[in-house]
Amino acid sequence: MNLFEKEALVKQKAEELEGATPEAIIQYAVETFPNITFACSFGAEDVVIVDMLQKISPKTDVFYLDTDFHFKETYETRDKMMERYGMKFVEVKPALTPEEQSEQFGPELWKSDANQCCNIRKVEPLTQILSKYDAWITGIRRDQAPTRANAKKIEYDTKFGLIKFNPIASWSNENVWSYIRANKVYYNPLHDNNYPSIGCEHCTRQVMPGEDPRAGRWAGQVKTECGLHK
Repeated sequence: MNLFEKEALVKQKAEELEGATPEAIIQYAVETFPNITFACSFGAEDVVIVDMLQKISPKTDVFYLDTDFHFKETYETRDKMMERYGMKFVEVKPALTPEEQSEQFGPELWKSDANQCCNIRKVEPLTQILSKYDAWITGIRRDQAPTRANAKKIEYDTKFGLIKFNPIASWSNENVWSYIRANKVYYNPLHDNNYPSIGCEHCTRQVMPGEDPRAGRWAGQVKTECGLHK
């Protein structure tokens, strides 16, 4: 399928899939694009999609970006999910180790230049892994941030040059947690300790009542996205 055909498909399907269930969107995605992958961050939204994928297409690749800076609870969530589903996650690592990054850019790059740190540890590895696929699935939701408010259920990802599916884009936070409770999905225990959005340990803090759910990400900085989603 060439670029023109992909863009035409997106325009045709975006409106049609708007009212479809996440499961129906995932079913369509994996059938239409067998060479597809899911990017898992082990947050609440992503464990929901892993659970759906295991029921619909358990052989679909699921990868995670191992930044080397995740919370121990995030790694524990990964291990618990592998045990529960009998699956393996594709581990994607940055080109530089934390030590090499410190040598080249100075210690605690996440403080001096968070965008550069995210680019090294997230965006570049993501670009490399996505180059192997025709489409990808994400767990983003429109009400997570203004930058995600216009996300379609299917869109052409111009940043990475492939089809992007956002099956729970229209879901609310309560939809996510209702699914987790109903299906007894294992989730990151940090969510029970005022961490609604979980990233790297250095750049994520607890969110207090009344704060925006993403206030704990890159607190004190203008930055609100790591650069994975345009």
